[in-house]
Amino acid sequence: MKNNSCKISIFGLGYVGSVTAACFAREGHSVLGVDKDAGKIAMVEAGQTPVIEVEIGELVRGMREQGRLRASADAIQAVRETDVSFLCVGTPSLRSGKLDLGHVEHVCTEIGEGLARKSSYHLVVLRSTVLPGTTRSLALPALERSSGKKAGVDFDLAYNPEFMREGSAVRDFFDPPYTILGSAGPRPLEMLKSLYGGIPKPVFETAWEDAEMIKYMSNAYHAIKVGFANEMGTLAKLLGVNTKKVTEVFLSDTKLNVSALYLEPGFAFGGSCLPKDVRALQYKAKELDVKVPMLEAVLDSNIEHVRRAAEMVLRTGRRRIGMIGLSFKPGTDDLRESPQVQLVKHLIGEGCQIKIWDGQVSLGRLVGSNRKYIEQEIPHIGTLLTAKLEEVVQDAEIVILGTRAAELEQLQKLLRPDQMLLDLINLDPRRRPAGAGKYEGICW
Repeated sequence: MKNNSCKISIFGLGYVGSVTAACFAREGHSVLGVDKDAGKIAMVEAGQTPVIEVEIGELVRGMREQGRLRASADAIQAVRETDVSFLCVGTPSLRSGKLDLGHVEHVCTEIGEGLARKSSYHLVVLRSTVLPGTTRSLALPALERSSGKKAGVDFDLAYNPEFMREGSAVRDFFDPPYTILGSAGPRPLEMLKSLYGGIPKPVFETAWEDAEMIKYMSNAYHAIKVGFANEMGTLAKLLGVNTKKVTEVFLSDTKLNVSALYLEPGFAFGGSCLPKDVRALQYKAKELDVKVPMLEAVLDSNIEHVRRAAEMVLRTGRRRIGMIGLSFKPGTDDLRESPQVQLVKHLIGEGCQIKIWDGQVSLGRLVGSNRKYIEQEIPHIGTLLTAKLEEVVQDAEIVILGTRAAELEQLQKLLRPDQMLLDLINLDPRRRPAGAGKYEGICW
């Protein structure tokens, strides 16, 4: 991108916020990250990334050294010092499946307080994943109430969803499938189009609600594709069908079958987006008294896939388990709603003894909602984790391969004929370690 430099504040320094901040800084903008977590602020100020993500560490360090990236807890000052504010705070699930919009409303109130003390024009951009109608019914009134100003007159509000996958978020920022700019008027579009001017993909200008729905439609479809591929793979395995060949032929149809992404049979989906977004749509459908049978089945199918993996282990009668990979996706340390975490919990509940290796996960580095999730889900995880792959493999009767980030050459040397290898990630047959006495794929 070759744009005029802009002063940007990014509210929320999680995965989306950290990547958005670092990438905008790389494009020459002056970026100020805002977060209530003192640990995250200190890390950015020290040139360190608050999250584990491919390319982000070097990017944050470089942008901090060049003075284009800073961090602060002062929301009001951040609004006064910048031209545009992006809201990248979390929207986690409540127990009912409804979205918790407390962070969004709180930050909108803080930004509004900053707007009340500012006389020049400011653009507020909601980037968090929210259901259609949220920008209009929650963000807009919160901003106007706390600022005492009128949107479209004294400031502007836009909705700009992200399409970044954890593990490839930096690359996805600069090469998204499309850029969606939701606005109630033309004024904010010019600034946003300038910020995204060099992105080599289509740009769509929509209403707020359209932009919000596009994000949900995308995530729900991704979740459906994962569940569909896993169910088909499971049926094929039980019927003695060559799953690899069936999948290969199916994916060759790029005209009607759309895309190969997410359609390779593998393990359950997880992370901070797909599960909560499917639940939110289910909750909204109940509010509207509309039946959505396929969506209602997606999470059940996903949970069943985790149970299926656990049952494959338990049927063997072996109880000493080596788990390779804990985060929901390679290249990230995100453990929130990781199916690998759920599998570990299930197996522990059945009396299995487990040791875990994940090269990206270190309890000492986990911060924010990621640490909170683990403290709630597996508070004793520190006793299960080890930094040495050989410790996980040597005592195991079954080795579970749950990440593509595994050191396969080392694993090949460590596996023994008396062990079983359970593959959750569908490694290419040419790369599968052959040292174990028995190899099993979860649905191939």
